[in-house]
Amino acid sequence: MRMLPALLFITLAMTLVGGAHHYAWARLFRDTALAPPWPTVGRWVLVSLWLSIPLSFILYRFLPGGREAIRLLLWPVYIWMGVLFILVMVLGIGDLVRVAIAGLLGADGGGVENPERRLLFARVLGGAAAMVTAVLSTRALHTVLAGPTVRRLDVRLGRLPPALDGFTIAHLTDVHFGPTLRREFAEEIVRRTNELEPDLVAITGDLVDGTVAELREIVAPLAGLRARHGVYFVTGNHEYYVGRDSTAGVESWISELGRLGIRTLRNQRVSIGQGEGSFDLAGVDDWTARAIGHGPDLEAALAGRDERRELVLLAHQPRQVLEAAQRGVGLQLSGHTHGGQIWPWGYMVRLQQPYVVGLVQHGATQLYISPGTGYWGPPMRLGTTSEIAHITLRAGAA
Repeated sequence: MRMLPALLFITLAMTLVGGAHHYAWARLFRDTALAPPWPTVGRWVLVSLWLSIPLSFILYRFLPGGREAIRLLLWPVYIWMGVLFILVMVLGIGDLVRVAIAGLLGADGGGVENPERRLLFARVLGGAAAMVTAVLSTRALHTVLAGPTVRRLDVRLGRLPPALDGFTIAHLTDVHFGPTLRREFAEEIVRRTNELEPDLVAITGDLVDGTVAELREIVAPLAGLRARHGVYFVTGNHEYYVGRDSTAGVESWISELGRLGIRTLRNQRVSIGQGEGSFDLAGVDDWTARAIGHGPDLEAALAGRDERRELVLLAHQPRQVLEAAQRGVGLQLSGHTHGGQIWPWGYMVRLQQPYVVGLVQHGATQLYISPGTGYWGPPMRLGTTSEIAHITLRAGAA
């Protein structure tokens, strides 16, 4: 029974991606009336690129012995996925311009009905779209290859004890270790995080895209993360996509992270600091886990809590703030959105999440949403950057 939804999703996804390839061919080759054999060449190139997406994924999953070779193939495939998204976006904007001009000129203006002008316009838009896509794609790829930046910000919390004024949290999220993010990236994250000398490290989910057996050696450097008050983790939705059994997959990662010295908060709360110079740190399972009988249970995490104490919540998805604000959370740290990763996807994210990126106020709760430390899918970011957030807590009202 579980195979049917997966097959339906794959069919829908491949149909949409196929439609995107056809749209690109139509605008760049058909409408521009290029001389033979270029329309035919363009068609088969785009068909090949379309088929390379599922083929490379299938080979990576079912040929574990040859995964290193397939991983090299995944790089151009993932890059093409990002280029295609940007190309379709640019062509779409070009079509809007086309419609706007047609509306302004009308049939009597000669700009719509005249075949020569229509062809010239199609060629100008097609050429311009190709050049703009090349520039934007290069920029997006360079942004990722440059690595995460360090984002520093202060957050004032009214119930934070004065003794903890200046307490620092290094916030990591959405790394997505997998086919294209390897051990070297883990080593870089550990080095740069430790250089900040944080009091606490918080990892808010989507750390991995693969099983423990596949990624154990890649994430092993995370054992080197150092923080005076510990390293804490909460699950993201991708931890529940691991392996054929979601429950077994996430449990295996929680066990592995524990072996690396990283504590997972599963609808739990711990005290950070000592005595009056302390605050509560809580963490909840990802929203997605509701489907398998897990999911966030903030009520359980906060049971018996002294409401006079400051409370910081780790939750993968920003929408957890809707409940957090009702339960006295001072600060929520989240990820999940990637800040949209490739513009203008952030506008689509707003259909699912109340906020997309940055520090926002929701009722009495402050919410910081990181755009992520790594990336998912295409190794590209347009209009966003990856980051390690260095958050300094300040005592006193915001």
